[in-house]
Amino acid sequence: MGNMNIIGKKVITIEGMQCKHCKNSVEACLNQIDGAVAKVDLKKKTAVVSMERMIPDMLLQDKIEKLGFRVIEIELREA
Repeated sequence: MGNMNIIGKKVITIEGMQCKHCKNSVEACLNQIDGAVAKVDLKKKTAVVSMERMIPDMLLQDKIEKLGFRVIEIELREA
């Protein structure tokens, strides 16, 4: 992570991720957001996004749903 200044994390529950390819495409699209670093856990069906700035739920949901997956829940956790 280096010198990132994480202000919080969002845990996104995602339906429809089946394989490593799904995991990689979700991580890649979320990592394109400025100030976001995403880590997907296929078993738990979640993406954990570490944020340097507050990123709106709608933006995260929009990016994921454009890939064809369903966002079930987005939960904010403090840093």
